[in-house]
Amino acid sequence: MSSDVPESFYDLKPLDKKSQQSDFHELEGKVVLVVNVASKCGFTPQYKGLEALYKKYHDQGLEILGFPCNQFGRQEPGSDEEIASFCTLNYGVTFPVLKKIDVNGDHADPVYKFLKSKKAGILGFRGIKWNFEKFLIDKQGNVFQRYSSMSTPETLDADIAKLLA
Repeated sequence: MSSDVPESFYDLKPLDKKSQQSDFHELEGKVVLVVNVASKCGFTPQYKGLEALYKKYHDQGLEILGFPCNQFGRQEPGSDEEIASFCTLNYGVTFPVLKKIDVNGDHADPVYKFLKSKKAGILGFRGIKWNFEKFLIDKQGNVFQRYSSMSTPETLDADIAKLLA
């Protein structure tokens, strides 16, 4: 693993939409779903399902973190403020949507470098293929599962419930 990738999920400190550092140590003991999101994608309606999961399980210890990314078809062109407004107005999103990042390439955010290093996609592919790929993190900070864009939030319900139990 390269030296710029932390050993622990909890050592990550991404920026929120106001460019303030988030401390993943605050997520210890929680189940976390990390999703790269976009506002102008065919999968954008998944925001509705993500918010439903958040409302259903947040009080039991689920956190959902959205990371806007403009690397796939330029489907997230807005500013951090525009993205936040879009999510709230169109999908009633109440889970955190952080600062827009890259998930692939030389400028990939450390969160995604970490996640990809821990769980490959289909056929061992380490990159992120498209918007709305999902990583489910258990209460100990381990990457439990990686899901493709095609996996709707509803299909993650059983895994989330199992990890929260």
